[in-house]
This record gives sequence, C-alpha cells and structure tokens, in this order.
Amino acid sequence: MSDEPRESKLHVDSDWKAEAEQEKQRLAAEEQQAAAQHPAGPLPDPTLVDLINVIATPAVMSIGGYRLPDGKVVPPDLNQAKYHIDLLGLLEEKTRGNVSDEEGQTLAAVLHHLRMQFAEAVAGGSGTKTPPPPTP
Repeated sequence: MSDEPRESKLHVDSDWKAEAEQEKQRLAAEEQQAAAQHPAGPLPDPTLVDLINVIATPAVMSIGGYRLPDGKVVPPDLNQAKYHIDLLGLLEEKTRGNVSDEEGQTLAAVLHHLRMQFAEAVAGGSGTKTPPPPTP
C-alpha cells in the first residue's frame, strides 16, 4: 500500500475540505455581487403591449432623431422604419377582434403616431419628434 502515515492522509483531506469550503464561499460572494449589480428578480408576464413596444422601438429609432446615451444621433433608416411599422400593421390586422379594448387602442395609437412621424420624415421633416413608448 502506501508508505505515508495515515495522519498525513487525514491532513490532505482536511486541506481539500477547507479549500472546497473557501471556493464555495468565494462563489457565493461573486453571485451576491453579481445579483447586487443586476437585480433582475422575476420577470412579469408578457403582454401584447410589451410586444407592441418591442416592435415599435426600432421603428422609432429608424425614423431618426433618436439619441444614444453617449449623445450620438442614430441616422434615419426609413426602410427599416417602414418594415417595423408594417409589422405592427400586420399585428393589428391579425389580432383584430381578439384583443382587449385597451390593447387595441394602444396598438392603434402607436401605429398612428409612427405613421405620422414616418410621413413627416419622408416629406423631409426632421423626424426628431419621437413618441414615448406606450405604457400598459
């Protein structure tokens, strides 16, 4: 068998256990730090208004005049804006009669605002007026 005394093996086992415990504590501290930096919590249930916002946001940004946090202005991309506005129009068409009054009104209002902004941008307007995202 081994020439090492039995006590030495116990010492190695104790060191391993201590290292494992330190690693466990280190990982727990990192996890707590990450959770403190990005408190996510449970996500709310998705709604149709959330979907409308997801599709409308790139349309608003593509119409132009949107500023990034660093102050740079996103250049207009009217083809991209039209695509997202058309997606919202398709959503309105396909969900007609299957949405609540509030959802239908929100979708209609967002589409109206986006279409007006798009028409202004196509006509040569500044396109800097962007509506706030709809609230549920």
